[in-house]
Amino acid sequence: MDEPGHETDIPGCRQSDMKQSFRAALLSLLTACSRQDFLEIFSKFGVAEQNTLYRLYTQVIVNLHQTLEDDFDAHCQEFQVGPILDKVEELVEEQSLDPLFSDKTNVMDFANDLTAAKKREIQRLTASLQRAEEQNRQMEARIRLLKEQPQEASDTANAIKKMKTGITAYFEGNDKLPPT
Repeated sequence: MDEPGHETDIPGCRQSDMKQSFRAALLSLLTACSRQDFLEIFSKFGVAEQNTLYRLYTQVIVNLHQTLEDDFDAHCQEFQVGPILDKVEELVEEQSLDPLFSDKTNVMDFANDLTAAKKREIQRLTASLQRAEEQNRQMEARIRLLKEQPQEASDTANAIKKMKTGITAYFEGNDKLPPT
């Protein structure tokens, strides 16, 4: 019934638990009607007919049970449920042996860690923004200063020109200095 390569020779605990659970559920569903209940349902029939009907019912239930089990096994093989469950079991075993693995992941701890990380990122970005704004203010002040300097330079040039004119006039004999 098992195809080679689809399921291991010795099924893992999870795989055998799943098959046992399926069979137990199937058994309880298909045997929900006891012989006494069955005979009460067909009480209008004679004893021989009741026995024949009950044997027929039993055969149908057994065949149905076997067919469902076979279909279940075929689907498990088709979807490789056995190897997947074996791999899950192996991973769970590895994690249980790993001392660094925490098998109790608290969602609130994760949310708090994420929130703290986001707050740190916001603080870092805020500090970067403040530095950039301070640099912008410094640049604006320097630009204003540079815009004012040409005015001062022209005033200085005018003052030097007046002084030069005054000195030249003084040496030419003109005792009067131009107004400054």
